[in-house]
Amino acid sequence: MTQDSPRESRTMTIAEALREAIREEMRRDESVFCIGEDIGIPGGFGGAFTVTLGLSDEFGHERILDTPISEAGIAGVAVGAALAGMRPVADVQYGDFLFCAMDQLVNEAAKMRYMSGGRLSVPIVMRAPVGATTRAAQHSQSPESFFIHVPGLKVACPSTAYDAKGLLKTAIRDDNPVLFFEHKLLYGSKGMRSEKGALSPVGEVPVDDYTIPFGQAAIRREGSDVTIVAKLLMVYKALAAADALAAEGISCEVIDPRTLVPFDTETVVASVCKTERLVIVDECPRTGGWAGEVAAEIQEKAFGHLDAPIKRVTAPDTPVPFAPPMERYYVPDETDIARAVREVLAWR
Repeated sequence: MTQDSPRESRTMTIAEALREAIREEMRRDESVFCIGEDIGIPGGFGGAFTVTLGLSDEFGHERILDTPISEAGIAGVAVGAALAGMRPVADVQYGDFLFCAMDQLVNEAAKMRYMSGGRLSVPIVMRAPVGATTRAAQHSQSPESFFIHVPGLKVACPSTAYDAKGLLKTAIRDDNPVLFFEHKLLYGSKGMRSEKGALSPVGEVPVDDYTIPFGQAAIRREGSDVTIVAKLLMVYKALAAADALAAEGISCEVIDPRTLVPFDTETVVASVCKTERLVIVDECPRTGGWAGEVAAEIQEKAFGHLDAPIKRVTAPDTPVPFAPPMERYYVPDETDIARAVREVLAWR
């Protein structure tokens, strides 16, 4: 994957990069604190996926706050603290549980700045693990599409360690609420919290302080025949498909948006103007999803450059199944992506 080349860096997993981002921001700004379930308990994992492991040893339990199992309570406390001048980094153990806090996030956090004429701000970051990992229908969803529909919320989806740290630091410093989605199969967590079937996207992370601006996509692979836009785990599936298709003489350009709100439409349009074909890959269900929104946006701005209909590769419109063979069928893979690419190339 292409990314900025730091002069001095260390190799880190995404979980480690997120932890370092939180640690550095808490050292930099005393108003930053973490709140969530089991994020600082002695002998614990550091949250569900090790991201906050060890932070309570440095910052104490006044800034690494363990809560009861109440997502509405976590979000409500975070919103109140943000309105009072703090910068909470809240997390839920699974992204599915964000639905328990929809009133706090959608009706309160997202709207306060607008309702106050800009006098109030709600600088919260809500971290949420997403993606199918054999945990069935209530612990495996990818709910990102729900939140791109909410004016006032920003949405980030890092797929590399470099991006995870840089985007999280940007999110913490932002004066607006940010939903920060992390795929469970990309953390690179070890030991008791390692995930079956997980990738290990270890990457170089700069030693120096850095941030990544929201709304700037990354071109992970350059190509000339078709543009593939994918996020989170699907970036890696798209790259694997592009490798396989290259053996057939098909050149794929793979774009990782990094943030869904704001979305870097310009980079995708420029790519489509070159390749004249677009495939969008998303683990969310098809109807009303992020992939459909991207398709609509690009056809409005680049219709004259398209030589084939835009193709979506998504999960079906069903709950996430529990049986491993059914889950493998449910989640888009390299074969599905390669098939879609061949279909848009065959269009005449």
